[in-house]
Amino acid sequence: SPPRAMTQRMPAAFAAAAELAVAEMRRESERLIALRDRFEQGVRTRIPEVIVSAAGADRLPGHSHLVFPGAQGDSLLLLLDMEGIAVSTGSACQAGVPEPSHVVRAMGRSEVEARSALRITLGRTSSAEDIDLLLEALPTAYERARRAGLSSRDVR
Repeated sequence: SPPRAMTQRMPAAFAAAAELAVAEMRRESERLIALRDRFEQGVRTRIPEVIVSAAGADRLPGHSHLVFPGAQGDSLLLLLDMEGIAVSTGSACQAGVPEPSHVVRAMGRSEVEARSALRITLGRTSSAEDIDLLLEALPTAYERARRAGLSSRDVR
């Protein structure tokens, strides 16, 4: 058992650590929001037809959800993966499920739009250079995915 003097200091040390963590969380959220907004502006410039879901809404700082009309999200995912860029076509809780996201459908998007969606998640290790690489790779991947077309199940 720790000495009594040490246990009396622990609440103060924990409070100081929690205060630092909250301050860092705030700075990190602001950094991620700036990266996300820079990415979304850049993708709108490069791909004007892209739909940014929940733009302007209160949302998680490092999340961007996009709909790429005429392209299959899975195709975009694979093309970007070949460039070393990790993205997702659905929510983390729906990983491995080949159906369009029920969340995207609940947002009023059609099944085709839901199948044309990508989720970009930024985190602690994400940098401006990562955004530049994604913005550089995305237009080509989108064009290739559009040329590949939608699967027959998407055009019903």
